[in-house]
Amino acid sequence: MSHHDQNLDPAAELRANVARPFEEARAMPRSVYTSEAFCAQEIESIFRKQWIAVGRVDGLCEPGDFITYELAGQPIMVLRDAGGALRAQSNVCLHRMSTLLAGEGKTRAITCPYHGWTYNLDGTLRGAPAMGLNKGFCKAGYQLPQIRCEEWMGWVMITLDPEATPLAESLSEVGAMIADYGLEDYRQSFREEHIWNTNWKVLAENFMESYHLPVCHAGTIGGFSKLEEMHCPPSHPAFNYHTIVKDDTLPLSVAHPGNTRLHGEQRNVTYLLTIYPSLMITLTPGYFWYLSLHPQGPDHVRIVFGGGLSPDFASDPKAQGYFDTFKTLLDEVNVEDKGCTERVYRGLCSGLSEPGHLSHLERPNYDFATWISEKVG
Repeated sequence: MSHHDQNLDPAAELRANVARPFEEARAMPRSVYTSEAFCAQEIESIFRKQWIAVGRVDGLCEPGDFITYELAGQPIMVLRDAGGALRAQSNVCLHRMSTLLAGEGKTRAITCPYHGWTYNLDGTLRGAPAMGLNKGFCKAGYQLPQIRCEEWMGWVMITLDPEATPLAESLSEVGAMIADYGLEDYRQSFREEHIWNTNWKVLAENFMESYHLPVCHAGTIGGFSKLEEMHCPPSHPAFNYHTIVKDDTLPLSVAHPGNTRLHGEQRNVTYLLTIYPSLMITLTPGYFWYLSLHPQGPDHVRIVFGGGLSPDFASDPKAQGYFDTFKTLLDEVNVEDKGCTERVYRGLCSGLSEPGHLSHLERPNYDFATWISEKVG
C-alpha cells in the first residue's frame, strides 16, 4: 500500500510515525503538512487551546499602545489600558461586527471604522451615535469580550482557553534554566510580520534543529556552527531546546565584558528554545530573536519576527553599530531559512517524496512530532 493513499488519516499516520523509538525514527509523514483537514484539527486542538506569543511587553509601555493579532480565526487586540494593565480583548465591534483596530500603534479610544461606535481601552462602550431611538439599547450592557493574557519572560502571551495552565507553572523549568540571562529585561528593537509559503511545522522544525546550519546558512552563520558542539537533550512536556557553544567571532554571541550574571562556559552558550506550539527563541548572552508562528492554511505561515539586545549591549556606546550588524545578519539568515523551508514544502507536496530517518541532532523534531500527535490525537 502506498504511503500516499489519500484515504489515510494524517493523525493516524502521525501516531504510527511517533510509535517508533527515536533511534529508528523518521521525519513526519507528508500528509500532516499538506492536509486541509489536519490543519483544521491543529487550529481546533492546538491553536485554540495553547498560549501564543504576540510580541514583547516593552512594545506596549504606555496606555493606548496596542498590537493586533488573529488567533484561530478570532481577531484580538492586546493593549495597555488606562490603568496601566496589560489587556487582551476581542477586536470585533459589538454592533455589526466589523473589526476595530488594525496593525499596531497608539490610541486614546477604540473607534469602529464602520459606524463610529467608540470603546474605552477597557472594552466598555463609550459612545454610539444615533442609537437613542432604539428602546432596547443600553450603553452599559456592552463590553468587548476579554481574553486571557499573561506576561512570560517579557513576552505577551494570549490564549482562547479559559482553563489553560498559567505559564509560570507550565514553563517553570525553562525559567529556571535560563534565569541567569535576565531575558525579561532584553529590549525589543524590532517586531515585523511576514507570511511564507510553507507549512508552519516545516518552519518550526527548521528552528528546532541546527543540523541544517552549516549547509543552508553557509553564506552567513554556517561557519560558526560546528555539529559536534551542538547538544540536543530529550524534551520537556511543554518545550524543547538545544544549545550551541559559540566563540567571539560575533561579539554579541558571548557575554558583554560588563556582564556579571553569567559565568564560565555559560558566557558562550546560545539556547534555541521552542515553547510549544509555536514560539521559537534564540537566546544568546548578548541578543535574542524570536519567531511566533500561526498557520494560514496548510501552505502558508504567518510569522511575528522580533528581537533586540541584552541590557548591557543595549546601553553600550556602540549599541547602534552592534544592532545594525545583528539585524543585517538576521535578515540574511531569514532569507536563507525562507528558501530552505519553502523548498521543503514544495518537495513534500510531490508524489515521490518519502520521509527519511532522523539524525541524532533532530531529537527536538521527534519530540515535537510526539507532542503534536498527543494534542491532535
